[in-house]
Amino acid sequence: MSQILLLNCGSSSIKYQLLDPAQGSPQAVGIVQRIGQPMSTIDHEAGDAEYHDEEPFADHTEAVARVVRMFDEHGPSLDTVVAVGHRTVHGGSTFVESTLIDDEVIAHLEELSELAPLHNPPALAGIRAAQKVLPDVPHVAIFDTAFFSTLPAEAYTYAIDRQVTERLGVRKYGFHGTSHSYVSKEAAKFLDRPIEDLKIIVCHLGNGASISAVDGGVAVETSMGLTPLQGLVMGTRSGDVDPGLHKYLVRKGMTIDDVDTLLNKQSGMAGLCGYTDMRDVATQIHAGNEEAKLALDVYVHRLISYIGSYIAVLGGVDALVFTAGIGENAAHVRGPAVRRLAGLGFELDEEANKVRSKQAREISTPESKVRVLVIPTNEELAMAQETLQVIGA
Repeated sequence: MSQILLLNCGSSSIKYQLLDPAQGSPQAVGIVQRIGQPMSTIDHEAGDAEYHDEEPFADHTEAVARVVRMFDEHGPSLDTVVAVGHRTVHGGSTFVESTLIDDEVIAHLEELSELAPLHNPPALAGIRAAQKVLPDVPHVAIFDTAFFSTLPAEAYTYAIDRQVTERLGVRKYGFHGTSHSYVSKEAAKFLDRPIEDLKIIVCHLGNGASISAVDGGVAVETSMGLTPLQGLVMGTRSGDVDPGLHKYLVRKGMTIDDVDTLLNKQSGMAGLCGYTDMRDVATQIHAGNEEAKLALDVYVHRLISYIGSYIAVLGGVDALVFTAGIGENAAHVRGPAVRRLAGLGFELDEEANKVRSKQAREISTPESKVRVLVIPTNEELAMAQETLQVIGA
């Protein structure tokens, strides 16, 4: 049994999972929250047992050490762990695949923190903490951006001064790559066709949302850009806006930090109607809330605009796939989107779309020219598989 310990570190939290890639299901999952605050919490699930503890963790080193003790106290044993996989959001142009972590890699990740100031520094803190308490196993960085390293120059290049882009590394990088890679492969398995023969559009719709065009298993376009702000409407992020909006708002008295906070934390569905959970949005629409209805309309309009453009980029499409929390569970999002694509040969099976399931399934009719699928994502399994591949196990 080759166990992989997976860590996903935020600024004040650590999500973790112990997973055997061969089995697919986790042996343990947990989360540490409120790191650096007067009182922190840790929740650990192993089998049918759940454990909760509260104590202060000053930093990620103390938190990871407590995670290891939680395994020692409640199991399962970490003795069979062969590697630790770390979710690392931004790999820039340097890291185009999952990478064994050493001092040089850490130095490069520090340099890339400017591109992902909310994501890379916590990941680095988690890496250092895990190396300290688990020094005898290899540590692997799995990058959200890696899957999109295959984007052609025409897709990743911004039409601004080349000297600026080259000096500052300004380009489209894309995110959620682990999910897009995993789901596109699972879609090919579902369709029982070689992925090399397929043109697939993947809609990763969660609080953060992105869409990708995958041609023969290779990513050729995606919606997120230099940062995760570009693209679709999200829970609190605006997605695409006129770049001139920034200067306009600054002229009107906002600071650039105010604008950044507005677009990242006070926009999207939250800004449009006050709700980020699509279940709440649906409830509000049924209650006659016009703001909620408009918010969903804007969300769907942006989504189908991207789908239509990606069909053109791909020169056709074999399958449209929905995944992540909203994509897998929100029939009231999938339905309007697919119906509005009817002129392009999409035909929705209304009853199939209503089904809630954790299984991969088809929601298009047999007559539909494009297969429409719902494929649950499993980023942790994909990360574990990547980690094993890097260490050669």
